[in-house]
Amino acid sequence: MATAERDYYEVLGVARTAGDDEIKRAFRRLARELHPDVSTEPDAAERFKQVAQAYEVLSDRQRRDTYDRFGHAGLRRGGFAPTDFDLGDITDLFSAFFGEGLFGQTGRTGGRGRGADVAAAVEITLAEAYRGTEVQVPLQVAVACERCRGSGAEPGTSPVTCLTCGGAGRVQQVSQSVFGQFVRASSCPRCRGSGVVVETPCERCDGEGRLVEERTLDVEIPAGIHDGQRIRVQGEGHAGVTGGHAGDAFVQVRVRADDRLVRDGDDLVAVVGLTMVDAAIGSTVTVPTAEGEIELEIPPGVQPGDVRVLRGKGMPSLAGGRRGDLRVHLDVRIPRRLDPEQRRLLVELAEQIGEDAYRDDGEGGFFERLRSAFR
Repeated sequence: MATAERDYYEVLGVARTAGDDEIKRAFRRLARELHPDVSTEPDAAERFKQVAQAYEVLSDRQRRDTYDRFGHAGLRRGGFAPTDFDLGDITDLFSAFFGEGLFGQTGRTGGRGRGADVAAAVEITLAEAYRGTEVQVPLQVAVACERCRGSGAEPGTSPVTCLTCGGAGRVQQVSQSVFGQFVRASSCPRCRGSGVVVETPCERCDGEGRLVEERTLDVEIPAGIHDGQRIRVQGEGHAGVTGGHAGDAFVQVRVRADDRLVRDGDDLVAVVGLTMVDAAIGSTVTVPTAEGEIELEIPPGVQPGDVRVLRGKGMPSLAGGRRGDLRVHLDVRIPRRLDPEQRRLLVELAEQIGEDAYRDDGEGGFFERLRSAFR
């Protein structure tokens, strides 16, 4: 099996029923063991990336649900791509996942910091979910200032190393107690954790290094996407601090309810009305599908609640392979208002037909048809 296709639960060494805390503990343990700065194993870096990718999926409820249901193919079709982490500092990677460092403290903030993620939502029709589409998503994101190139310093000048923390972005305070020494680390108050101080701020961004802009993001919606699923677009979030990597954009897709079709997994369900005469003698009805309307031949003698299954007329699966089915429920309508003459004619017809016309020809009674419909 290819490395990228390894089972994520196997990579972390946890059961498929593992809870969030167990998954987190497994990741932290393996990350400490395998990080290239710690491990001497030749394949440690590659295994570390596998562990980070597995945690990135299994720690997110929606991604985990997609993976459990559709595997790696479903994640790819849903727009997931693993983050390309810089393995130079294990503390930075733990900060990206947990907001904390390797041993529980707040991660090092000096130097280049990754930008925050942004979230947006779009609404599409069921037909667009059926065939896939491209949407334009407006976003307000922080982008690197062009004048100072993200440094925050006026062109011709440069940020200087913070003298308070020596460029580390953090300061430590040591206190003595009867139990021994306690070391308390916190973000540097002078540079606010950046490790550098801008003495001559950029006139355009006022030393922030970033500006907020309105952008339009083109997002590919894969065919078969489900209502509420999110698509991740790497590098389209807020710009990082002092030239750091940009965050990601997460676009939640809402599929608008359709008046004629209901989605059930990858299947579609439609209801078609028939008069009792059409049900008795047979008819041709118009059936809605995600691609448009089609004609369906209804044989004589169909019963209320009968279901016709049109194979492959449902939604495409995110996991690839076959499409779902279209289940057409037949709603046989009985007249509610009859004048005396119509009632007389129906009674006369019933007498002529007799009980033999209602005989079940092996298709099962009402409850059998009901069970089949649920199956």
